[in-house]
Amino acid sequence: MLPVVVVHGGAGHIPKERAELSTIGVKEAARTGYAILQKGGSAMDAVVEAVALMENNPGFNAGQGSVLNVKGEVEMDAMVMDGRTLDSGAVSAVRRIANPVQLARLVMEKTKHLCLTAEGASKFARSMGVPEVPEESLITDYAKMRWKKNLQPDANPVECQMGKMGTVGAVAVDKDGNIACATSTGGMINKMEGRVGDTPCVGCGGYADNNIGAVSPTGHGEAIMKVTLSRLVLFHMEQGKTPEEASDLALTYMKERVDGLGGVVVVDPKGTWTAWFNSLQMSWAAAQQGELHYGLYRGEHFVEPVQEKI
Repeated sequence: MLPVVVVHGGAGHIPKERAELSTIGVKEAARTGYAILQKGGSAMDAVVEAVALMENNPGFNAGQGSVLNVKGEVEMDAMVMDGRTLDSGAVSAVRRIANPVQLARLVMEKTKHLCLTAEGASKFARSMGVPEVPEESLITDYAKMRWKKNLQPDANPVECQMGKMGTVGAVAVDKDGNIACATSTGGMINKMEGRVGDTPCVGCGGYADNNIGAVSPTGHGEAIMKVTLSRLVLFHMEQGKTPEEASDLALTYMKERVDGLGGVVVVDPKGTWTAWFNSLQMSWAAAQQGELHYGLYRGEHFVEPVQEKI
């Protein structure tokens, strides 16, 4: 069953004209992560590369396609976690960084801290030789259009945020049985300057533990934080539930308790995985045993060979 990688590209309602882009993007990310695992690469290598690929895809709300804050600027959050040691690294409200997930990994590997924010994260990036990119390179016409639309007094940013290409994430188990997760996002559309969501918070925007499994979520950040969604899924798995059962219990609780919708990708140490959501859609893909699984709507599950036919 090993290795395995599962990725998501955001939960909610994805407009028809962008649905195909989202599906292509998650399939490519899963293939990339799986290729790394097949060559003996670590779960951490796989999830970081899979997420970085989606950050470079302007179709997702991360990196290059990030949504804009109320001032029309890009502020991004990202995190990684290593299930072997429970080490984690995160960045929040970072600007002018092409791949926040790679910076989050540097925080984990090169500092004694778990999370760096805003200007402090930027200073650290410079000290690590991470190049700054022009803010304009991270802003798409689509993000600008949605930003202007949500400046209207009667706009509902939470409703508008749900999906429309969302937060990206990945979980993986490598050939050695080590587990990792990574999550990255541009946050909530038209958010207040300095707002930090669930993504960089351990137990909310991700969790990985070799003894239990790994989770990367997507949805309304404030709702995810209130129920510490990622750790809640793993709590149910510790009680003997399968990844699918645990995900369903945790997402149902989030809906009933704080009226939050979302989704998760989950894997356990044996390689059992799920992509589970209670929103209308969530783009997801998984690679395992030479097969690529993917879907967009609830109940949708397509399978094809990982190796694309030439």
